[in-house]
Amino acid sequence: MLIYNTTYQVDSDQIEYFRIWLHEVLIPEVHTAGMGLRNPRLRRVLSHREEGSQCFCLEWEVEDSAVLHRWHLTQGRHFEEELRKIFGEKVLAFSTLLEALDY
Repeated sequence: MLIYNTTYQVDSDQIEYFRIWLHEVLIPEVHTAGMGLRNPRLRRVLSHREEGSQCFCLEWEVEDSAVLHRWHLTQGRHFEEELRKIFGEKVLAFSTLLEALDY
């Protein structure tokens, strides 16, 4: 199993609006599309704090990188553009793909 993780740095004055956007737009639309991203988990990042902002991570489970690639081509780019259009430079994001390992 893979974990698709997006970390967001959010200006303090946008946190409430950003969380509303996540809960009312992004997460429901990803679920509705049924493209293979499942079990979203939202986390607050505590280790990297900059004055005037907070960081959050949104994690999704995904079966393999091909599923993620299809999602990114059909939906992911749309959400990146929407994020920039709504929040501009007040929300910055970067994504990583992680592999869940047994220890």
